[in-house]
Amino acid sequence: MNPLFGSVFWLLVTLGVLVTFHEFGHYWVARRCGVRVLRFSVGFGKAIWKRIGKDGTEYQVAMIPLGGYVKMLDAREGDVDPALAGQEFTGKPVWQRIAIVAAGPGFNLLFTVLAFWLMFMLGKPDLAPVVAAVPQSMAAEAGIHAGDRILSIDGRPVATWSDSMDAVANAMLGRDPLPLQVRGTDGTQRNLVLPLDRLPAGEDIGQYLDTLGLKLAPLPPVAATVLPGKPAAEAGMQGGDRIVSINGQPAAGYDDFQRLIPLEAAKSPHLHVIVERGGKAFPLDITARKESLEGQPVTWVIGVSSLEHEKAVLRYGPAKAFGAALQTTWNSAAATFNMIGKMLTGQASTKNLSGVIGIAQVANASASMGLGWFFSFLAMVSLSLAILNLMPIPVLDGGYLLYYLIELVKGSPVSERVMMAGQYVGLVLLFTLMGLAFYNDIHRFLPT
Repeated sequence: MNPLFGSVFWLLVTLGVLVTFHEFGHYWVARRCGVRVLRFSVGFGKAIWKRIGKDGTEYQVAMIPLGGYVKMLDAREGDVDPALAGQEFTGKPVWQRIAIVAAGPGFNLLFTVLAFWLMFMLGKPDLAPVVAAVPQSMAAEAGIHAGDRILSIDGRPVATWSDSMDAVANAMLGRDPLPLQVRGTDGTQRNLVLPLDRLPAGEDIGQYLDTLGLKLAPLPPVAATVLPGKPAAEAGMQGGDRIVSINGQPAAGYDDFQRLIPLEAAKSPHLHVIVERGGKAFPLDITARKESLEGQPVTWVIGVSSLEHEKAVLRYGPAKAFGAALQTTWNSAAATFNMIGKMLTGQASTKNLSGVIGIAQVANASASMGLGWFFSFLAMVSLSLAILNLMPIPVLDGGYLLYYLIELVKGSPVSERVMMAGQYVGLVLLFTLMGLAFYNDIHRFLPT
């Protein structure tokens, strides 16, 4: 699928699912509390599809997919037929209004647990946390060696590459020294400390990761498979041969080998390759060919494939998956609140915010990696929506909850004047936040 089309498509799928679930929470609890629902809308603006349900509610899908709403019978928006007074929103007890407003974020939280539960049952294909360090980087100075396997980070066990990187990324927000335990290729376990306190302030997570220099261990320059009838096989290369050099250029890893083949073949297709087999060096003369592999652009090839990174898949039965889903939801919520707190106090950069463009890109990438990854992505976005909507900003659910809590304390509703002023302040804050996130998305496309 074209990356642009894929990003737009999976963004619409993501927003459609999560907005529907959020608004259904408001709708369902409102109906349970006896409030008449006039309209259930996924999206804003002009309707592109709508129908009237048996309950009298107008259901619609609107043109602008960045949200949705549930319109209830509300005396603040016009006169209410006396016969319907018992179904009007503001006439309900304050605890029912709180329940209706809180139901949207609450349903997003339920969806988060459900999505993580499905992810753990389906399995999320990943790689083992076998790492290396960029030379002269923080990770190298901390004692990370090529082939080290991360066992735990800050006392918490990790089993996959993405889990370990998530833990490191979260720790970077506070920029405190981070303890981790690794096992080397010789089987010895070591306790190390990543000096995150030396990271400069005010950068985003991506730049911090570059500075840290912790990366997935590179594949060795080994020809795992030599394809019959291809140049390497015709020259005598065998599966398991270790490529030492190409035209005198050393190949420290398989990435070097892949880089050197087209680079040297562009000068001359006749390549002098040294391989190691059984502890002995064998010189081979290989004539590269230009081919297109699996629909990819034409390039120079010799017909070998690499070893694969060690796989790690988290997959549980229903009961264990549910427990893991609850724990992951809790940990992710704690990490999100930690990030918000760090940004509010200036300890973390607002460059870490992402908007619609960033979400679309991650949606497409996660969908291409499999259903488990897409459920994980949906869970994180749903959790973010729940937390965002609970923030005490007028126009968001959290703002209305604040008004109703004040009403509980003072015994009377907040005045219309205060609510209107809050709406304007809330809109300014919300558009500022959205503008900052959009700016970050655009800035990531620009050359540094």
